[in-house]
Amino acid sequence: MSNSRIFRYFKTSPEIIRLAVMMYVRYPLSLRNVRDLLHERGIDIAHETVRFWWNRFGTIFAAEIRRSRVQAMRSFKQRQWHLAEIFVKINGVKH
Repeated sequence: MSNSRIFRYFKTSPEIIRLAVMMYVRYPLSLRNVRDLLHERGIDIAHETVRFWWNRFGTIFAAEIRRSRVQAMRSFKQRQWHLAEIFVKINGVKH
């Protein structure tokens, strides 16, 4: 699902929504702590708004993170195999 579609009916920018949800999930903060941190940055929202965003977008963001981690692991495994092939080919041939 594209970002423009999931944030279609929200007035707040997707970057702020993502920041609030990730702060709540990543760090051991309460909803009110997230609200206070955002208020210090000039973003005035209610703690219930953060809860609503977390309920609405938390699973979507988690799926994105999971997908990116899987892709990173796959590319690492491919790179590791490629390096092993190069090592065997270089060290297998006597100069």
